[in-house]
Amino acid sequence: MADLAEILADLEAESAELDALVAGLPDPEWARATPAEGWSIGHQIAHLAWTDGKALIAVRTPDEFGDELKRALAAGEHYVDAGAAEGAALPPADLLRTWRAGRAELRAALARVPTGEKVPWYGPPMSPASMATARMMETWAHGQDVADALGVVRTPTARLRHIARFGVRTRDFAFSVNGVAPPRDEFRVELTAPDGATWAFGPEDAAQRVTGSALGFCQIVTRRRHPDDTDVRATGADAQRWLGIAQAFAGPGGSGRKAGQFT
Repeated sequence: MADLAEILADLEAESAELDALVAGLPDPEWARATPAEGWSIGHQIAHLAWTDGKALIAVRTPDEFGDELKRALAAGEHYVDAGAAEGAALPPADLLRTWRAGRAELRAALARVPTGEKVPWYGPPMSPASMATARMMETWAHGQDVADALGVVRTPTARLRHIARFGVRTRDFAFSVNGVAPPRDEFRVELTAPDGATWAFGPEDAAQRVTGSALGFCQIVTRRRHPDDTDVRATGADAQRWLGIAQAFAGPGGSGRKAGQFT
C-alpha cells in the first residue's frame, strides 16, 4: 500500500523542482515552444494549474464532478488544450501564483480524504494516493517538456519509483484505450533506479519482460521519449507492443515523440 504522506511530500518536491526552472524566466521566455506541439512553457504550467483545479473539484465536491465530466465530453479532444491556452494567456507572474496556490490546496485536500474513500476522475475513481501519484506523474512529465525546451538535463531522483509503479499499474488501460484487449498474464518489469538498485514489478517467472532504466521507462509511459531513444527493452510480442502504446495518463495518448527527436 502506497503511503499518502510520502507521495504528497514527493509531489511537493517534484513541483518545487519545476518551479525553480520557471520562476526566474523573463516573461518572453514563457512563450518558448516546448516539444508538445502548440504548447509553450506557459501552456505546460497552465495545464498543471488547470488540472490541479479540476482535482480540487473532485476532492472537495465529488457530487459535482459529474457535471465536469459532462463538460469534458461535450468539449471533446480540445477541452484540455483550451484550459492550457486560457491559463497561458495570463501574465506569467499571475500564472505562477495560481499554480503555486492550487497545488498547495490540492495537497492539503488530498491529505484530508478519509481512508478508504475514492475520488472521482475522468477515468476510474482513484484513491488519494493514486491521485497524488497521478499529479506527480504529470508534474514530472510536463516538467520534462519544460526542461527540454530550456535545454536542461534533469538529474533523476528516487521519486521516479512512484511514476514507474503507476506506469506498470496502467498497463491494461493503455491497451484498452488503444482498442486492444489487455494481455491475460502480467509482465515482469525490472528497472534500474537512479541509485543503481533494482525496482521490480510483476511475477519473477513471467514469460514477457521489460527491462532498462527507471528514467527510460518513465519517459516511455509518459510519452516523453520514443522507446527506441531509451535503454528500455521488451521480451515478448505483447510487452513490445506495450512500449509503443504505454501511457500513464487519462485521455488521448497523442502522437508522442518521434524516434531520434532527442538523440
